[in-house]
Amino acid sequence: MYNKSLIDSLSMFVRSKDGINDKSELSTIVKSTFSLTEDRSVYYCEDFAIRFCKTRSSSFSNTVLSLSALQKYDDRPFIVCAVSPTKNFLFLANTTCLKKISHSSQELRTDNIRGSFNGSDILRSIEGTENCPEGFEDLFLLHQNFSFEENLQRLVESTGRIVPTGSRFEPDQMELKIIFDAPIRTVDFASSVDYDTLNQELADRVSSVKCAILVAAYIENVNIRGRVIEYLITADEEGKKPLLNALLKKEALPEIRTANQLGDYTRSFSRFDTETDIKTKVMFLSSAPKAYNIDKFLQFISRMKSVYMIYVVAVDNTQSIRTRLCSPFNTQILEGTRVIHHWAGRNSRGVTQYTGDCLKQVVNKFNNSIDVAKSRDFLEELLGCRDL
Repeated sequence: MYNKSLIDSLSMFVRSKDGINDKSELSTIVKSTFSLTEDRSVYYCEDFAIRFCKTRSSSFSNTVLSLSALQKYDDRPFIVCAVSPTKNFLFLANTTCLKKISHSSQELRTDNIRGSFNGSDILRSIEGTENCPEGFEDLFLLHQNFSFEENLQRLVESTGRIVPTGSRFEPDQMELKIIFDAPIRTVDFASSVDYDTLNQELADRVSSVKCAILVAAYIENVNIRGRVIEYLITADEEGKKPLLNALLKKEALPEIRTANQLGDYTRSFSRFDTETDIKTKVMFLSSAPKAYNIDKFLQFISRMKSVYMIYVVAVDNTQSIRTRLCSPFNTQILEGTRVIHHWAGRNSRGVTQYTGDCLKQVVNKFNNSIDVAKSRDFLEELLGCRDL
């Protein structure tokens, strides 16, 4: 969770010390003022961690921290304070905000966490959001969508010594036609009895685990929260018993395995083959959830009967659950979808993200409209995504 008031206070305090030009003195003052614990070069509390570096300007190439050390604090905002003679600069440096690993990283692999990152490896902006205190909340909301393991895989690849993993989908002419027909297929599905059947099936599954979902909604880690609720809804009765018991008894959660597929729930009908992605929205918390892998999405909708749907499970502060089955082509969703370019590997078009309040909108005031022309323009954009 992002403690905005505390991090805003930290930012204002550090800025009030512009010109101190002494990282040791500044770190001592910050440690005392915010009651931080010192762990070698990192100072931390439950809500953030901070590392101080000496620099001449905001463009600094100093080695900041080892990747293995960053892993310990990647679950909270990790801030780098660059102390220059005239000004103190703050950057968010969680793994989502790094473009690569630089120092001593020759042996970096997903099973061998080696190397450090430099100041120059910290992205100065991500998808139009500047990496400065005013953008920290949005950047951390983005970061919460990716596990350390996912970012590690991206960093291993971008460091430049690894053969890309992943596979870029390149449709042929027939597949392209089917892709551009996907919005019309979705309109047909949304007005069919099959839509009602799928919606009711999912609603029944939610109802059967309602109490557990209400408990899981308060899990702080966004990744774990989403996977737990997805598993509660989609797993078979026997498979989810240990998780249900742990949630209701407030015990340690068992390990759960969710497939890294496009959708969480597969259902075939005579005219449609559907994949549905379950998205949890806690209405009283800010979030900007990761949506879908673009190549997986395009590959799926290149099939004749394919329809991709989103099932929003919303929990509000009155302990009520509301759900909505909608399409990524829905006007409200499409307007709130953006491509995360910096997450595109050398063999990938990247991923998408739902921004702002689009999930809230479809729950609170659903407009079940699909603009086919705009949807096709969006598909054109996805197909044209290039590695950056």
